[in-house]
Amino acid sequence: MKPPRSLAWSALAAAAVLAGCATTSPDAAIEPVQQQLRQHTGTTLTRWPDAQAPSADAQQRTRALLTAPLAMHGAVEVALLNHRGLQAALADLGVTQAERAQVTRLPNPGFTFSRTTSGAEVEWERGLHLNLGRLLLMPLTRTLEDHRLAQQQAQTTQRVVTQIATVRQAWVEAVAAEESLRYLRQVQDAAAAGAELARRMAQAGNFNKLALAREQSFEADAVLNMARGERSRDASRERLNRALGLWGDALDYTLPERLPDLPATPIEQPDVEQRALAQRLDVQAAKTATEQTARALGLTRTTRFLNVLEIGATRSITNDGHRSRAWEVGLELPLFDWGDAKVARAEATYTASLHRTAEIAIDARSEVREAYRHWRHTWDIARHVQTAIVPLRQRIRDENVLRYNGMLIGVFELLADARAQIASVNSAIDARREFWLADADLQMAMLGRPVLSAGTAPASSASAESGGGH
Repeated sequence: MKPPRSLAWSALAAAAVLAGCATTSPDAAIEPVQQQLRQHTGTTLTRWPDAQAPSADAQQRTRALLTAPLAMHGAVEVALLNHRGLQAALADLGVTQAERAQVTRLPNPGFTFSRTTSGAEVEWERGLHLNLGRLLLMPLTRTLEDHRLAQQQAQTTQRVVTQIATVRQAWVEAVAAEESLRYLRQVQDAAAAGAELARRMAQAGNFNKLALAREQSFEADAVLNMARGERSRDASRERLNRALGLWGDALDYTLPERLPDLPATPIEQPDVEQRALAQRLDVQAAKTATEQTARALGLTRTTRFLNVLEIGATRSITNDGHRSRAWEVGLELPLFDWGDAKVARAEATYTASLHRTAEIAIDARSEVREAYRHWRHTWDIARHVQTAIVPLRQRIRDENVLRYNGMLIGVFELLADARAQIASVNSAIDARREFWLADADLQMAMLGRPVLSAGTAPASSASAESGGGH
């Protein structure tokens, strides 16, 4: 059997090997997050060189993206370059990486010095003490810290993915609001022209008061819808600004004039549940947490009787030159606390973690099914509006134009038909908006917990339909 001194030196050597690979650089903790982002989203997140501003290359890239009309993928890239919340998440990873390095460092030894006087004899004693219990448990504690870091890396990746989904949704809302506002301006111009024509004809005695009031009412509704459209545009623009992390001069960017067209065919995904369970970051984080809890339970059982174990060496010398050496081992006696409460707590924590992991997996299956079905329904609706409703309204308008050119109907009948088209155009814009929001929800559901929104018709459509009846 090794003497205590040899045991201490062996433990020191093993701990030195473990501590040799520990680093405090946050880049080591960020790299797994970058790999997951590249694998799942095709994007990367760069840590700022300091807390004040991104690098010069990142600033130049941001300016280039904001100069042209900002597409959806460009908006995601801008957020990854600029958003302070994402940088804070990376800084939190650096904190955990530093704590992991701290745990794997050798414990500092304790030094004692004493002077004892006994008559004419004076004795000086010097002692060196080391926490042997912490030293022997370093491999276990490092494993726990590795799992804790992996769990936070998964949570950080989830945070980035959630931000990407937020940017996509905010971009869709902002572009749809701009497109809708542009159409509402055209409606207001047409309503103003119709009201002015009706006013002049009423002055000439060719228009009755009821018909004039109808034209003026339509113009008033158009002005109201225009104001609501401007309010919606401003609110959606600010939500996008927050999602991108932009402020100051960077807010002067432009968006595309309209949302992208629908995919030509819907995407069939029969294995959507299996893919989601394999990819979802919240499921992976829950599994990691459960594994960490299981390992912590093993550590608790190991140390239930032995919480304090110290080894020390002392050396003393007297004034007459007499020297002595000694070693000592200190441990805590489990007379009153046998550690059963700690073990019971750890077992209950592990059981709760198992149930939570199962709950997250069940919810993930349901959420991804809902997201995919919502995606498919919105595609069907948008496709129907685009291929059936809008072409029919266009055909009716063309026929009425022919009748107007043949002097079979008057200008006000033609204007009334144009008003009836407002609802169909707004429905087409809203249907594309709902589809691209559902697309962002589905992408989020494949990687993390989405915030699914029910498909509801906005107020502008309802107002337009009520206005079309005039």
